[in-house]
Amino acid sequence: MTTNVEVARPRHGRQDPVTPPRRRSMRLGRLDLKFSPYLFVAPFFLLFAVFGAYPLVYTAVLSLRKNTLTGGDAGFVGFENYSKVLQDEHFWKVIGNTFGLFIVATVPQLILALMIASWLNKKMRARTLIRMGVLIPNITSVAAVGIVFGLIFADRYGLANWVIHSVGFDPVEWRNHRWSSWTAIAFMVDWRWTGYNALIYLAAMQAIPKELYESASLDGASAFRRFWRITVPLIQPTILFTVIISTIGGMQLFTEPLLFNYGRIQGGSLNEFQTVAMYIYETTFMNNFNVGKGAAISWLLFLIILIFALVNFLLVRRSVRGTTS
Repeated sequence: MTTNVEVARPRHGRQDPVTPPRRRSMRLGRLDLKFSPYLFVAPFFLLFAVFGAYPLVYTAVLSLRKNTLTGGDAGFVGFENYSKVLQDEHFWKVIGNTFGLFIVATVPQLILALMIASWLNKKMRARTLIRMGVLIPNITSVAAVGIVFGLIFADRYGLANWVIHSVGFDPVEWRNHRWSSWTAIAFMVDWRWTGYNALIYLAAMQAIPKELYESASLDGASAFRRFWRITVPLIQPTILFTVIISTIGGMQLFTEPLLFNYGRIQGGSLNEFQTVAMYIYETTFMNNFNVGKGAAISWLLFLIILIFALVNFLLVRRSVRGTTS
């Protein structure tokens, strides 16, 4: 007697049908992979739009109008505010002060930061403690720094004049001369930011392989040559970063010269050290409350910072590349 028994055979090359819940889950997974990164970075862009982009656009609109804080609004005037600013001799004077303070303060600051970072990169006792101590000036209140240095560079009883008088020179009227006021403010800026830049350079130096220094040392290269031919070229991106950040900060210098002059916005009796940021404040909140002109100066400062940062970027990149040629 024979019976027909159907033997189950595997069905090769066929898949089980996807159920609707599983299909929905797969679709949600693809959407999650596609849009999750945008959701993660969205808070930054929202904050930037509110506190960065909107003020920038609103300032650009104000610069094309003749507005005052007292309520006066003469409407759209085009580039009239820019024309008045560019024809103002006082504007060019504060531009010169800002550039001068930037050069006097920033160039020694970055050079000194490189030297300090090279020293901190060596083996020494209490290395971590020393590195932490270098950052103390940066976390100190800028108001406290301004008050202390204001007393140090006081005309009559300041510590700086006491030292100068002790070595046989006449005391200096620090706030009445351009060179003296720039020197004092540069000391304030450098004392606060040199350690910060030094730690940035130190972090970049520690990423350089030690074998490069050992090979150069075996070839007879001196310490200075190893620093100039190995360290500087390899930390080029970090140098460019600090130059650009220092350019932005230097062109916006405000607090240090303001506190150095005991809170007076004029920057000396003859505006010897009044910066562009101080001039913007004076124009907008003290001199007829001219919002339109203050906005125009702000946008001109923005464009100057962009151009100057780009020039610094090109010059530094070319000079650093020259060390490897």
